[in-house]
Amino acid sequence: MTERLQDLFGIDEPIVLGPFGGLSSIKLTAAVSEAGGLGSYGLYGYAPERIHETIAQLRDATSQPFAVNLWLPTGDEATPAEVDLTPSLAALKPLYDAVDVEPPSPPTAFLPDIRDQLEAVLEARPAALSVVFGIPAAWLVEAARARGIRLIGTATSVAEARELDDAGVDAIVATGAEAAGHRVSFLRRAEDSLVGTFALVPQVVDAVGVPVIAAGGVADRRGVAAAFALGASGVQVGTAFLRTRESAAPEAHRRAIAAAGDTATVLTRAMSGRLARGIPNRAMRDIETTGIIAPFPAQNWLTGVFRAAAARRDQGELLSLWAGQAAALATRDDAADVFAELRAGVPR
Repeated sequence: MTERLQDLFGIDEPIVLGPFGGLSSIKLTAAVSEAGGLGSYGLYGYAPERIHETIAQLRDATSQPFAVNLWLPTGDEATPAEVDLTPSLAALKPLYDAVDVEPPSPPTAFLPDIRDQLEAVLEARPAALSVVFGIPAAWLVEAARARGIRLIGTATSVAEARELDDAGVDAIVATGAEAAGHRVSFLRRAEDSLVGTFALVPQVVDAVGVPVIAAGGVADRRGVAAAFALGASGVQVGTAFLRTRESAAPEAHRRAIAAAGDTATVLTRAMSGRLARGIPNRAMRDIETTGIIAPFPAQNWLTGVFRAAAARRDQGELLSLWAGQAAALATRDDAADVFAELRAGVPR
């Protein structure tokens, strides 16, 4: 452990909240930061104006350090002009009908420009920026350092971790295949980068010179203690916090996590076009049965229409029920209780 996360981020405990993208909430991010950890908020799909508004709201909610998260482009993202949505719209029509929404018309763009998003974050100056699906460019590393923003990279393999270390990030999240949500691999296919947390973390620790944050399968004090035994400087926890009332997850999603067992999750591209771990439901099964899955981010945009309506109706069968393999260990409904349990595993 080359540097304590507490010193790096100005926090009391080496516990980081996993960024949830569309399931992030001001309340949960602030709760983790206020408890002494590093709260995180996912800004996937946010326009610059919304990024500024969200960071301002986070500052109103907590005076403690927090991180925000962005997805870097991998270069294979589909644009509306490049993909024919007709087959996918037809295949997804029963799911649109299930929540009484019309199939959407193609947008001018699926996602905001990443440079504009990054510039907005730099202007807002959060304590930390975490990135997934790639390596921050030299200009971003320099700009973040000049503004006192810590950069966190995310790796699913030793090779990815080395590239991030060489690029100059301040810390690396080593995320094992057990973790919930998207597999954020960028050097090889996600299917070829499914290294478990227990194997990945010590190898990454040995390969890089910056603090390593263990992610995937950590849900209680035992997982925290194991991460430190493997050489990690801290942990990043998602599913255990996602179940809490402070998260933005619909009640149906929380119930699904509460009912999940060790074999309850699968890897799928059905919901977004990229490989992700979640609990199977009607939407996932129906899409996989058709075999029609648009490339990312087209598929994510297409399913987002019925998912948003399903969230308002609390229809779990039509949500992306992201969850990790340790979901059965996510037994607490309150963020403070989760944090206290995790803190009990930190070596003193």
